[in-house]
Amino acid sequence: MTLKEELTEIVGADNVIDDPGTLEEYSKDSSFVKPLKPMCVVKIKGDDDPDKTHEEIEAVVKWANDTLTPLIPVSSAPPRFRGDTIPNVGGAVVVDMSQMNRIIHVDYKERVALVEPGVTFDQLTPALAKEGLRPFMPLMPRSSKSVVGSYMEKEPILQPRHHWESQDPVLNTMQILGSGDMIKMGSADMYTLQEQWAQKKAQKWFNMTQFNTIKVAQGSQGTIGITCWLSMKCAMMPEIHELLLVPSEDPEALIDLAYKVLRYRWGEELFILNDYTLASIMAENQEDINALRGYLPPWTLLIGVAGFVYYPEERVKAQQADIEELAGNCGLRIGEWVPDVRGDDILKALYEPSNGVPYKLRNKGGCEELFFVSTLDKVEGFIGDIYSLASSHRYPNTDLGVYIQPMIQGCCCHCEFDFPFDPEDPKESERVRKIVDEGSELLANKGALFTRPYGKWSDVAYRHMNAQELTALKKTKHIFDPNNIMNPGKLCF
Repeated sequence: MTLKEELTEIVGADNVIDDPGTLEEYSKDSSFVKPLKPMCVVKIKGDDDPDKTHEEIEAVVKWANDTLTPLIPVSSAPPRFRGDTIPNVGGAVVVDMSQMNRIIHVDYKERVALVEPGVTFDQLTPALAKEGLRPFMPLMPRSSKSVVGSYMEKEPILQPRHHWESQDPVLNTMQILGSGDMIKMGSADMYTLQEQWAQKKAQKWFNMTQFNTIKVAQGSQGTIGITCWLSMKCAMMPEIHELLLVPSEDPEALIDLAYKVLRYRWGEELFILNDYTLASIMAENQEDINALRGYLPPWTLLIGVAGFVYYPEERVKAQQADIEELAGNCGLRIGEWVPDVRGDDILKALYEPSNGVPYKLRNKGGCEELFFVSTLDKVEGFIGDIYSLASSHRYPNTDLGVYIQPMIQGCCCHCEFDFPFDPEDPKESERVRKIVDEGSELLANKGALFTRPYGKWSDVAYRHMNAQELTALKKTKHIFDPNNIMNPGKLCF
């Protein structure tokens, strides 16, 4: 019996796909990672019973261990950007869970939702709104982006006040480890989901012991196991929601203000964008982006203020007055708008995922990212370094996007540089590739922490890592994936 025939017995003939067009689609993405076709693609549909939805995945992983076949987990639909779903070795099977798209459970009282890996933000946002809740959003996810994929890859959320530790907003998970073992983490580990719901219990508490595979799997790019479902914290839907915009000629004063606002735990959303990124979010095409950014300030701090069930108007007015006072102390002027852009329009864009072209691709059709974790006080230096590097390669700084997102109550921040380019122009593509390669090395030498290293960044990240830490990582990988079947070749594995 061939490998394909064995897979067909597990998931059915209609769910094992190996036609040339499909294999070509899964062999590449928008990144510079070298294309490589998988052997086939397996579509996982799961089960209507949430306590059995893992069984197909479990069977596929056990089969992969028996046959030593590499598996590449995928939960988001295209376009993809970072090369983490492209096989690094031949003969791999892509495990596509985009059809596992059930919103299994929503609990308003506990502010918890439990979803399968194929659920997108485009699907989850209106479903939660009916219950008076909303998801904690990353910045402008594309409509095909998996919620589970985003959270398990630790994409930063817009609300640092609600970000208490690195795992947030993830609560509980069911995972199939590379060994083929099923494990449930957190309070979900007790009894079945149906039994817990009958007892009015929610899958809310992080973990019952010090052992926590969620943190091991987060950011692992599918090299540890596959997440079958995930429960997450949700935010209350506000009665009143306004976005304050603070313009500035440079980021230094905005960072100072951000520190002060974060110290008092004021605001909901809080992040900094340069003019190019803000224009890309608000405009639909290249012409409109170029026109709009000419009217925008070079840098803008965006602060959301919201009122909920009790005294919403009073809460919004009080916070706005306090933030205005802090802004004045920093020599800044706060308002609800900057020229041609209103806070209400930005809020609408933030909470309605990109149904058209993702904002990073709207200008030139391609975009390469460079992001890392640091502290806010070092960000201005990193910006200067990248601007200088781009200029040395004759890449226009006016086309360079910057996104600064405080995390974990402002203890650290996500710092991101986006380099749009025309993928049909080989010279421009090569220029951007060189900038990103050199930039990752430059920033790592200056203290940037690549907690989510993709492609060539992994070489930079692990070269700067302590040898004992690297050894511990490889031992951990061997414990959870002894046959190295889960996305081999990624990270340091």
